[in-house]
Order: sequence, then C-alpha cells, then structure tokens
Amino acid sequence: MSYVLPLPARAATGPRLAGGWCRFDQAAILERGHAPEVVPVAEIPDATLASLVAPRPAIAGVTFQRPSIMGILNVTPDSFSDGGRFLAPADALARAEAMAAADILDIGGESTRPGAGAVPTEEEAARILPVIEALRGRTISVDTRKAAVARAALEAGAGLVNDVSALAFDPDMAETVAAANAPVCLMHSIGTPETMQDDPRYADVVLDVYDALAERVDAAVAAGIPRDRIMIDPGIGFAKTAEHNLALLRRIAVFHGLGLPILLGASRKRFVGTIGGAPEAATRMPGTLAVTLAAVAQGVQMHRVHDVAEMAQGLALWRETGGIDGPLWH
Repeated sequence: MSYVLPLPARAATGPRLAGGWCRFDQAAILERGHAPEVVPVAEIPDATLASLVAPRPAIAGVTFQRPSIMGILNVTPDSFSDGGRFLAPADALARAEAMAAADILDIGGESTRPGAGAVPTEEEAARILPVIEALRGRTISVDTRKAAVARAALEAGAGLVNDVSALAFDPDMAETVAAANAPVCLMHSIGTPETMQDDPRYADVVLDVYDALAERVDAAVAAGIPRDRIMIDPGIGFAKTAEHNLALLRRIAVFHGLGLPILLGASRKRFVGTIGGAPEAATRMPGTLAVTLAAVAQGVQMHRVHDVAEMAQGLALWRETGGIDGPLWH
C-alpha cells in the first residue's frame, strides 16, 4: 500500500491542501520498506488527489479555511499540566473567559495523562455538566471516553465529542454519537492511560497510526456517523515515545489522505519540555507555539492548546508575515 505525503511549499502554485491555506506541487510516496519517492502532483492518482484537496466541511460550526484553536479546560484534580486549578466551577468559568480567542473549548472531567486511572461516570459528569451548562452559547467539545457522559454533555450544550479512545473504550459510544447526530474526533492511542506508555512499539509509527485511524473511521461510519462529521487526531503523547511524536509531526501532512480535518494535541507535552529545556509543563508555551506553527505549515487545521491567547497571537503574526492569504502562499 502507498501513502501520499503532500509537501507544502511557499512557492508552490499547485492545488490547495484540504481547501486551506497551503499549496503543494509535489508529494512523497511512502511505502513500507522503501525509501520515499518524490513525485509531482500530476502523478498522484485522481481519487487520492481528490481526498487531499477537497475542502473540509465545518464541524460544530468551526470552519477550516484557516487554522483554528481548541482551548483546553480540564475540570480535574490531576491533569498533567493544570490539574486542580479549574476544578471549582467558578474557576473553570473564569478560565473559559480568559480563553475567549478559542474557536472551541474542550471540557474534560477525567485526566488521560500517562498513568491516570479511570474516573467513575457519575463523578466525571458532575465535574463538567455545570460548566457546560453555564457556557451555553460558546462552542463546546466534551473530552470523554464514556457514552453516558457524552450523552449528558451533548444534552447540556456540547457540540462535539472528543474521544481519546476513538470510540473503542465504551461499546455504547458510537451508537450514542450517531443517535445524537453529533460530530466526533477520533484520536489514536493503544491501551488505556494506565498502560499506554508501557514500551509502545510500531513497525512504522506514521503508517501504523494512519492505518489504525482509517480503521476507526470506517468503524464510526459503519455505526452511522457520517464521514463529514468526523475529525482525526494522531494522538501525540498517547502510546508514543518522544521519537514517535517527532516522526508523526514531521510527516503529519500524510493524514490529509484520510480526507478529514486533523486535530493536533501537542500542548505542553513532555517531549516539548525535553527538547526545549522546560521541565515544568506550564513553561512550555514557546515550544508549543513552535510545534503548532510547524503543523500549520503542513495544513493541520485545529490545534488543542492550553495557552490560547498566546497561540492566537502567534497565528496572527504568522498570518500577516506570509501565512493565510499572505503573498508568499499565492
């Protein structure tokens, strides 16, 4: 099987990647056991090219002609970066107000950091529902693996289900999402947060993750979830070593081949601190911005981050210095 990795370039005059801000004249053809082969766009099969260039429909009201920001709101006592800071509803609402620049807020009541244990359904729901209800009018995503929590959150006003298990943790999740006609983000991982970092191994992490996501997308469609209501997330930091994370980021544009919007969640992850010399998670904003801009240059549409105002500022400067609608991209 061949996989097509678009190679966006500022001087390119070829088609727009996913109907967005990047153009590409060339692509690398990836095959297991073979060195990549760079070919012109004209040599990409028509069906494959159509998946790469088709504009992505809006999801939960968020459009993808420009990069978008998903603000992280952890209503938990033990998340890796900000656990306990926003557990009280008043603190969570103040944090939401501070993330006014976010296109969508991702609210979660169960930490999925490495080693975290499961939270009872009732407790998880009790943490997030008052916050979601108080934020009616904002575009909200619920970060959960549990069907009952997703159902309650959607009824309370959430517009997207962000499932780190790609609908595999709870056998009722796919049916719940389909019945609600809700959009969903399918993230790649292996195992559970308790076990996912226990020596993860891949034959080829980029292609293995691609294949796994393709299977989960097919399963979601078979369960009645329309393909145009699905996003995918390669799962940076979930069952991945630092080397795996970097390999995925270097070739993240390959996931455009699935024909779906891509969500990247690299904010404040450990590898950012290791490379950037920032042992404390809260000091990893500059590294997160660097990773974000590198992914934007590959056409990645949505970015799940803690530091919303800083990311919005960085994207604004990127746009005005040759990014979206800038002269170097046309």
